Amino acid sequence: MSSTGADHTLARRLGTVDAVVIGLGSMIGAGVFASFAPAAAVAGSGLLIGLAIAALVAFCNATSSAQLAAQYPQSGGTYVYGRERLGDWWGFVAGWSFVVGKTASCAAMALTFGVYALPDGWARPGAVAAVVVLTAVNYFGVTRTAGVTKVIVTVVVLVLAGVVVAGIVGGDPQTSNLIDDVVGHGWYGIVQSAGLLFFAFAGYARIATLGEEVHDPARSIPRAIVLALAIALAVYVVIAAISLAVLGPDRLAGSVAPLVDVATSGGSGWMDPIVRIGAAAATLGALLGLIAGVGRTTLAMARTGDLPRPLAAVHPRHRVPHRAEIAVATVVSVLVLTLDLRDAIGFSSFGVLVYYLVANVAALTQQREHRRYPRGLAVVGAVGCVVLVVALPGSAIAVGLLVVIVGVAYRLIGRRGGETP
Repeated sequence: MSSTGADHTLARRLGTVDAVVIGLGSMIGAGVFASFAPAAAVAGSGLLIGLAIAALVAFCNATSSAQLAAQYPQSGGTYVYGRERLGDWWGFVAGWSFVVGKTASCAAMALTFGVYALPDGWARPGAVAAVVVLTAVNYFGVTRTAGVTKVIVTVVVLVLAGVVVAGIVGGDPQTSNLIDDVVGHGWYGIVQSAGLLFFAFAGYARIATLGEEVHDPARSIPRAIVLALAIALAVYVVIAAISLAVLGPDRLAGSVAPLVDVATSGGSGWMDPIVRIGAAAATLGALLGLIAGVGRTTLAMARTGDLPRPLAAVHPRHRVPHRAEIAVATVVSVLVLTLDLRDAIGFSSFGVLVYYLVANVAALTQQREHRRYPRGLAVVGAVGCVVLVVALPGSAIAVGLLVVIVGVAYRLIGRRGGETP
C-alpha cells in the first residue's frame, strides 16, 4: 500500500452496532422492493429455492469476507485481500468488479426510489437528485452516514411489518402459490433467480470496506457481517413468501411495485403511500451506504495507482474520500439516466459475484491462525459464485465481461506508462 499519512487516512468512529446498521441499510433497500419481480419472471414460485441458494452463497462469501477483514482491517475490502493474498492482478479484478458492479447497484437503488416514490416522468430526474443529496450527506462524515442509516432502517422495518400484516389480513394469501409448479421454469431458471436475488444480499460488503473506520475491527467486522446477513435473510424470507402467497408468481413477475400490490391487494388503499415512503427510505438508506462503500474502494485503488491517484484524497476536516465519492455520484447519475432497472440488477450481480469469487479464493490461502471458519465454506462460496455468474441473463454476462476487459486494458496501459506499481 502507498502512503497512509495524515492526508490519506480515515478516522475510527464506528462501533459494532453502527457497522451492523450500515450493512442492513445497504441490504434492505432496492433488493427487497425490486428483486423478487425479475426472480419470479425466470423461476416462478421456484424463486424461494433461488433465495435459499443465494443465501447459502452469500453466507459462504460473508464468512470469507469476515475472516479476511479481521486480518486486513483496511478500506478497500476484497481489493486489499486479493492484493495481499493472491497478487496485484487478482486485487485489481476484484476492486474493478466491485466498483462497476456496485455503481450499477447504486443506479438500481436510485431507480427503485424513483419508481416507488415519484410520479411517472419524474422517476429518473428525482433519482439523480437523490444521488446528489446523499453524496452531500456522505461528504460531511461517516458518523452522519451511520446516524441517518439507523433512522432509515427503523422506518423500513416498520413499513415491511405493515406490508406483511396487510397481506395476511386482507390479501387472501394462498399457500398453493408457494408450492405449486415450483420447478415449472426448470432448474436453470431457479439458479438464474438465485443470481438475480444475490443482488439483494450483497450489502454486507459495505461493512468490510469500513476497515479503517471501525473500533476494534478484528472483532467488530466479522460479528457485524454475520449479524447483518442473518437479519436481512429473515426479512427476505418473510417478504418473499408473503409476496408469492398473495400475488402468485405470474402477477409478482409483472409487478412494477410488488410490495405496494401486496399491501393494497385487499383494498387497503391507504397503505399505498406508506409503502412508497418505506420504499423511498429503504432505497435511500441503501444508496447512502453504497455510495460511501464504492467511494472507499475507489480510494483504496487510487492509493495504489489502479485508479487515478487524485481520487485518493481524503477531506482534511471531514475525513472522507470526497473526490472518490463525487466521481462515483457522477457515474451513477449517468447510469440512472440510461439504464433499465432490471438490467442494472443483472449487471450489478455479475460484478459483485466476481468480487466475491476473489474473496473466497483469497480466504483459501489464509493460514490456520487467521482462519475462523472451515475452508469448505470458501470452496462452496467460490463454486457458487461461478455457477450464479454463468446462470445470469446473457446480456448481463456480456456487458460484465466487456467492462472487466476494459478495466484490464486500462491497467495494462497504466503499467506501461509507469503509473501503476
